[in-house]
Amino acid sequence: MALKIGLVLLVAAGIGIFFGFDLGRFLTLEALGQLEAELTTWVRENPWVASASYFAAYVAVTALSLPGAAVMTLAGGAVFGFVWGLGLASLSSSIGATLAFLVARVVLGDWVQRRFEAELARINEGIERDGTFYLFTLRLVPLFPFFVVNLVMGMTKIRTFPFYWVSVIGMLPGTAVFVFAGTQLAEIRSIGDVLDPGLIAAFTALGLLPITAKKAVGWLKMRRGDAV
Repeated sequence: MALKIGLVLLVAAGIGIFFGFDLGRFLTLEALGQLEAELTTWVRENPWVASASYFAAYVAVTALSLPGAAVMTLAGGAVFGFVWGLGLASLSSSIGATLAFLVARVVLGDWVQRRFEAELARINEGIERDGTFYLFTLRLVPLFPFFVVNLVMGMTKIRTFPFYWVSVIGMLPGTAVFVFAGTQLAEIRSIGDVLDPGLIAAFTALGLLPITAKKAVGWLKMRRGDAV
């Protein structure tokens, strides 16, 4: 109980600070464009401090499910370059996502499992059977907000380590696209410019591939068993 209360207070404090000081004004494309030159100079002069600051800020934004993660990813490419920016964005987003997942599980997980036991029974069965494939699909398809996936998965019985490593792999392609777009920041007018319908369709197909392949293999085994 003490842990739950502490987490609730910590999350509430973080969200309160974010909105109370209107920190969201820095997490817009307009603000990033205005600050890009200044931030790039700061990174060049203080690479490790800048990297640590970016990492901490991104983890906080993701862990607290705050708006601005997409802009943070663009910023990684804009001020750190593609390679280092991708490494920082991938590491910080996956750690932040796992923290959000754990907070949701600790604070609400038991209550939700008890309250909606019947409704969640089938979901938990599917998670136990296809959990990593299912999560991989959700991570790859940009139509599903990442913060929603973090919180919903915290309500299930998927284990923490699989959640983390599947999130790393599943989010990597989308993260790479946004980081690369950040290196071309001047050409971006809105977040929608980064993901066109063709790219979304490609990610969706890639995300569905593991589950489709597994179902196909299972069907073939069943057919062979029937044939014998």
